[in-house]
Amino acid sequence: MTTGSGPQGVPSEGGTSGMRASHRDRDQVVEILQVAAGDGRLTATELDQRLDAALSARTLGELKELTADLPSEGLPPQPREVVRIDQRFGDVSRTGRWLVPRRMEIRLMFCDMKLDFTEALITQNTLDLDLDLRIGGNLHIITRPGILVDPDGLTLSRGDIKIRPTTDPDAPTILHIRLSGQARGDIIARPPRRPISALRGKQQRSIES
Repeated sequence: MTTGSGPQGVPSEGGTSGMRASHRDRDQVVEILQVAAGDGRLTATELDQRLDAALSARTLGELKELTADLPSEGLPPQPREVVRIDQRFGDVSRTGRWLVPRRMEIRLMFCDMKLDFTEALITQNTLDLDLDLRIGGNLHIITRPGILVDPDGLTLSRGDIKIRPTTDPDAPTILHIRLSGQARGDIIARPPRRPISALRGKQQRSIES
């Protein structure tokens, strides 16, 4: 039996239907139900019944049953479960407005990769990065306020790990990036560099004060 995704991004029958649902999974289904009720697809009674079922659902399969007969137009995009990248030589990057998946498996050799989260679309609060950084494989992570990078699950046999704080350390957490696997290259996580114009403006204000 194959495993796919329903129109709302909730996995259909298959290997993931029995997976435990998260708070975010329940919230997404609640949003689907509320949009459907606003469009007149569900009565008030049906909405109440399905909301109660969604909030008490334990698995993704139970959530899918509540949305199987509803369209997905106007709903936020759903992230992919896994994105796999196997790159040798050259450079690879994810920049601009890209949809952050739930998990990334990254294998690099003689290659630099940049993951830029400054404009990324984040729809869940965790991202698991499973790394296999071989000789010459380096990873650069560009963060923004609210993004935490946790290297505790990573085995480093050579190279360096440098994690620099964001410009607003008190910002509420929007994404927890958990690193695991092994690395023989460098890993750098930092906020974006300030534009030259901003630095010049700061210098000018210092001169005038």
